[in-house]
Amino acid sequence: MGEHGTDHGADHGYLLDNRQSEAGVRFDALSELFDPVTFRHVDRLGILPGMRCWEIGAGGPSVPLGLAERVGPNGTVVATDIDVSWTRGVAGGVIEVLRHDVAADPAPPGGFDLVHARLVLVHVAERAEALRRMVGALRPGGWLLLEDADPGLQPLLCPDESGPEQRLANRLRSGFRALMAERGADLTYGRTLPRALREAGLDDVQADAYFPITSPACSVLEAATVRQIRARLVAEGLATDEEIDRHLGNVATGRLDLATAPLISAWGRRAA
Repeated sequence: MGEHGTDHGADHGYLLDNRQSEAGVRFDALSELFDPVTFRHVDRLGILPGMRCWEIGAGGPSVPLGLAERVGPNGTVVATDIDVSWTRGVAGGVIEVLRHDVAADPAPPGGFDLVHARLVLVHVAERAEALRRMVGALRPGGWLLLEDADPGLQPLLCPDESGPEQRLANRLRSGFRALMAERGADLTYGRTLPRALREAGLDDVQADAYFPITSPACSVLEAATVRQIRARLVAEGLATDEEIDRHLGNVATGRLDLATAPLISAWGRRAA
C-alpha cells in the first residue's frame, strides 16, 4: 500500500494514514524491502553530485537521505508529501521538505534531473494530472522514475498456499485489496507505467519488476498493516476479530512465507 496519505473518511481517501502509530513501522519495512530496488535504478540512471531531485510522497526519510548522499553538498533534494510528519526531521542542508499534493499543487520550481515517486500514484485519484506535473518538472535530459505496485499480477500474501494459516492470510489480503479498490486504488496500475511514460512523451522508456517471496520485513509490514486496517476489515464484514488475532499470531511465528505485490519500476527521459 502507499507511502503517502492521510485518511479523508471512511469511504474515500487513503486507507493507511501516515499519522497512525503503525505508519513508522510500515515505512521502515517498505524501506528495507524496496530501497535497494529504488537505488539500483537511481544509480543506473546516473544521479550525480550537483543534481536536483524531487522525491514525491516521501513517506519515511530513507529515500531523501539516499538521494542527498548522491547529489552532495551542491545538489538539491526536494521531498514532498501531503503529510510531512515523517520526513520533517531530515530537512536541512540539501534536503527541503514541503507539504504538497502532487495532483493539485504546482511543481516545486527550478526543474529537476530526477523526479521519483514510489508507491504513490496507485493511491492518487488524479493520476494522469499528477503524472503531467511530474513530466513538466523535468529538465531537458532529466529522468522520471515511477515505482508502483501491481497487486493484480500477484494478489496472494502466501503464494505457497500450503495450509489453513496460508489460506486465512490470503483471504485477509483479499479483504485488504477490496478496501483499497473501494477507495479508488487501481490494483492493476503498475503494469501501465511504461505505456504511461511513453504517452507522456518520454524517451528511452524501460521497466522491471521485483517482489520478495519470503522476508522478515514482509512479516513486519503485514502485522503493521493489519493492525492499521483491522477496524475496517471487521466493520465491513471482511474478517472477524478472532480471525485477525489468529492471523497476527500466525505471522508472528515467522513460519509463513509472506510475499508482497510486485513493485514495477519504470523510467523514461525527457528529450534533451
